[in-house]
Amino acid sequence: MGRKYWEGETFQLFKERMIDSVSESFCAAKWYNATIWLGHGQTASCHHPPGHWIPLDELKENFTAIHNTKHKKKMRKMMQEGDRPAECEYCWKVEDMGRNNISDRVYKTEIFTDEDIIAAGDMPWDADVELRTLEIAFDRACNFKCSYCNPAFSSAWVKDINTYGAYQNIQSDGRGHFVDTAEWAKPIADKEDNNPYIQAFWKWWESSLSDNLEEIRITGGEPIMHTGTWKLFDWFEKNPTRGRNMRFAINSNLNPETNKVLDKMIEKSWHIPHFEIYTSAEAHGKGQEYIRDGMDYEFWKSNLHRIMRESNVKKTNMMMTINSLCLDTITDFMDDMLEFRKEYGRERAPVMSLNILRFPSFQSAAILPEHIKTHFKNKIEVWFNQDGLQQQLHDGEKAQIQRLIDYLDVVKTPHRNTAETPKLYNDFKTFFAQYDIRRGKSFRDSFSPIFVEWFDSIEADSPSAEDILSKRIVLNSTISDHDPATMDEYEGGDDAHEQKKTVGGWDTETDSLGGVVVE
Repeated sequence: MGRKYWEGETFQLFKERMIDSVSESFCAAKWYNATIWLGHGQTASCHHPPGHWIPLDELKENFTAIHNTKHKKKMRKMMQEGDRPAECEYCWKVEDMGRNNISDRVYKTEIFTDEDIIAAGDMPWDADVELRTLEIAFDRACNFKCSYCNPAFSSAWVKDINTYGAYQNIQSDGRGHFVDTAEWAKPIADKEDNNPYIQAFWKWWESSLSDNLEEIRITGGEPIMHTGTWKLFDWFEKNPTRGRNMRFAINSNLNPETNKVLDKMIEKSWHIPHFEIYTSAEAHGKGQEYIRDGMDYEFWKSNLHRIMRESNVKKTNMMMTINSLCLDTITDFMDDMLEFRKEYGRERAPVMSLNILRFPSFQSAAILPEHIKTHFKNKIEVWFNQDGLQQQLHDGEKAQIQRLIDYLDVVKTPHRNTAETPKLYNDFKTFFAQYDIRRGKSFRDSFSPIFVEWFDSIEADSPSAEDILSKRIVLNSTISDHDPATMDEYEGGDDAHEQKKTVGGWDTETDSLGGVVVE
């Protein structure tokens, strides 16, 4: 898969040569890539915009509508005409910083061939498209409850809310993440065989998808906790003549409850010609364990070593979610990754991808006071410019690290609908104060003085430890429990359905930012 690099062609030159030749807003991910949450029925073209609902009426007519929704087709039309979809704001913000910054739409386009890119620009906007790359999640089962995650993507987060109730006094866009158990994100059927979205996936998989896909990537939750993941492992073992050129990738936190699970994945990997691992971390030691609640950092590193030594892994991808707290030890973490590179080689060791967090906005690096952002910008810049480092990094890593430096220097808000600064600071303080009590953690013991001093300086109202631990907080949510894709009155698809409250998905009628709309 992927384009044939012209000799000496940079990402900027590729953008000018191929992407701009289609339109100034083109992104091939709208055609050839998808993220699909099969459990409850949402889809997106990449991980930046919130997912939108897959209407069941479309699915009855066309099982490829788990990707080829009417909404995506409208977005393709906009891009062919050079208009910017609002849901792609992440990339527009990066590009509008200037300095010839390369946004993710370039990285998500250059993996496809020039021929595919030209075809996407020329084809009818309402055509059904065969995917090249696919991310799927079978459900939200997960043994982690990371600070910036929420019950929609983690069953452990569901348990947190069930145990202690809603987080209190969250005033910014983060309020919708932490108030209830996101019943809309539950799998719509107890058994996989009864889930229409999963049924559609297997129909497409057997008919043409498994023969046309260049990469399938299983996300979650934690995918090794779902039977559908192991069913795919078994499919590759039972079909040794199919999918030979396909990359089969797993997102895993590499912190299984027993070593037997990791043993099984390592054994199954040898039946897959092109097996890849995606794992996630962005900070070092106790700071990382604070952010990614459930992680044992040293256990995670040891399992990563096992994957390197014992499995049939062809590539390991390190997904770094750049949030405010990770800046404290991000250079220490990247040093750890370079140690892997020394031991296992530049091509086999984890390749870092720096993805900048936008939601919830109060955990974004962009909201930090200027003196803290400047402190960490300078620290990263000194690390980045040390002698010999550039030779150890891949071109994409260098571009993304420079993008982070520029981001800390220029960007003031995570997105266009960001709340006022006092609300963001309030939410930062009150959230992590409650987080400490619920999780048995300590912000002050986990981060450096520059963070602690700022944290202590923020005035915010938070429930007492007694209130939280005695479970006296009453869950009080204004969010509907109904899944709009399965409600009885949902008959007309996106064009005919009107709903006052958007529950966890994209507002496809207005192309506005997704999330919770509270009256």
